[in-house]
Amino acid sequence: MANVVAIVGRPNIGKSTLFNRFLKQRKAIVHEIEGVTRDRVYSDVMWNGKNFTVIDTGGIMIHPQNMIDKNVREQALIASDEADLILFVVDATTGVTDYDMEIAKILKKNNKTVLLVANKVDNEKLEDNIHEFYSLGFGEIIGVSAISGRNSGDLLDKIIEYLPQKKRKKKNYSLNLSLLGMPNAGKSTFANAFLGTNRHIVTDIPGTTRDSIDSQFVYNKKIINIVDTAGLRNKSKITDSLEYFSYVRTQRTIGASDICIYIIDINKGFAKQDIRLINYIIDNHKGLIIAFNKWDLVEKTEFTADEYLHWTFSRYPMLKHFPIFFTSAINRENLLKVLNEALLLQVRKKIEIKTSTLNSVIGDVLKKTPPQALNGKFIKIKYITQLKSDPPLFGFFCNEPSLITVQYKKFLKSKLRENFNLKGVPIGLIFKKK
Repeated sequence: MANVVAIVGRPNIGKSTLFNRFLKQRKAIVHEIEGVTRDRVYSDVMWNGKNFTVIDTGGIMIHPQNMIDKNVREQALIASDEADLILFVVDATTGVTDYDMEIAKILKKNNKTVLLVANKVDNEKLEDNIHEFYSLGFGEIIGVSAISGRNSGDLLDKIIEYLPQKKRKKKNYSLNLSLLGMPNAGKSTFANAFLGTNRHIVTDIPGTTRDSIDSQFVYNKKIINIVDTAGLRNKSKITDSLEYFSYVRTQRTIGASDICIYIIDINKGFAKQDIRLINYIIDNHKGLIIAFNKWDLVEKTEFTADEYLHWTFSRYPMLKHFPIFFTSAINRENLLKVLNEALLLQVRKKIEIKTSTLNSVIGDVLKKTPPQALNGKFIKIKYITQLKSDPPLFGFFCNEPSLITVQYKKFLKSKLRENFNLKGVPIGLIFKKK
């Protein structure tokens, strides 16, 4: 297991900028609004052949004003407990503050190794000002400028020096699973239920999760990487830059996923944005499972679930081809069924179908329901073969590939799913001239 380094300090002093400097990429959201980083954000760093995991945290607030502030503080303290080394970041331009003194008292109770980092040291003059931070009682101080990179290499050298030696295990996930949906659908509660911890902040305030957060757990001897994403809104409705960054990061998360669990708040039902995002997942050839969450809040009859499904399929026929579960994340109802289905779906994605079987089964479908003639031209599909798996891609060879309609392609995908147990599996089709 890799060493863990936690970046802590008061709000708005450049912790996320320092995190991004280590990663050489914009993984954490950096913004001038105080308190942007809420959950713990993890990523791996390699420096001079050495690896460690760095955690970006929200600012430790001494007097939290609301529930989110209290949770941010709790998350930062949890990160400190997890860490082998704590980077206590202070602001060289303001000097020692009462906040810094209070945070220093908290960190000293942890009995963890603390490296004091004075940020915003953009020139030699400011370098002379960092000596007053010795009063915090942590010994050596490293002066850096996270935004320009000044002395960041020296800081990384010092981190490697301070960390205990650990052998790093190669990451080998059996499944990359992402949780998606609109704000306040229950994604973080899902994640915490799977993990058995309170790693992800859960409140009834929409938009609490802004970054995509990776966590790992073991289930049935398989290592599963789960990503809790920010609640997605319609891109055209996004005006706040923080929401836009979260939206872009969620799209990247979908791209890196094997399976997406799309969570719907059953009390609110589908929004147009939900369907757009589900289509985005399908178009990006990702496995898809639908979870109608907060099922515990619905007054039920024996026909309620069937009624919901009938209503859903009548409006969104495409969803007939994907697994659907009625869940209560808070009561953990049907969550194991969702997880088991995700593992089975991962297996189904790797299916390999013999060419002879394809032509026999789908050939019968083509005879019964051939593509419609267009512009006086008859379309004949002569041959079918599977080109690749995970996810499966099928090649159809025909006389007029350009005349195959979108509706007929959807029809063929549905028949492939029905005949080869490919429910929830993303299917690609290519039509070539023969």
